[in-house]
Amino acid sequence: MLRTRRARLSMTSLIDVIFLLLLFFMLTSTFSRFGEIPISLGGAGGGAGAEVERVFVRLSEAGATVNGQNVEADGLVAAVTQFGDGPQVLLTATEDATAQALADALYTLRGLSGAQIVVLR
Repeated sequence: MLRTRRARLSMTSLIDVIFLLLLFFMLTSTFSRFGEIPISLGGAGGGAGAEVERVFVRLSEAGATVNGQNVEADGLVAAVTQFGDGPQVLLTATEDATAQALADALYTLRGLSGAQIVVLR
């Protein structure tokens, strides 16, 4: 009986490929955070302080409404500011609204001075 010797497998090429993949993924990945928007959760309730004006903003596939009145996307800030300084904005989205529409509304409304933005389910 003849015994044949098995050739040894070289791991060098496998290690080279692994390092190339590691280098590729490290160079193409981004480790920064994009567009973080701080969201405040609803508080436990108010005391006997001054009454705060509440503005209801509803987002849907058709657009946005402020207290039941349809508004354009670029007129959202103007529609909210007509209710006074520092209103409490209660923002809600219907099931057909996109997450991008919610993010755009939050980005637009964050410029309001003194406004408290609360996202409702």
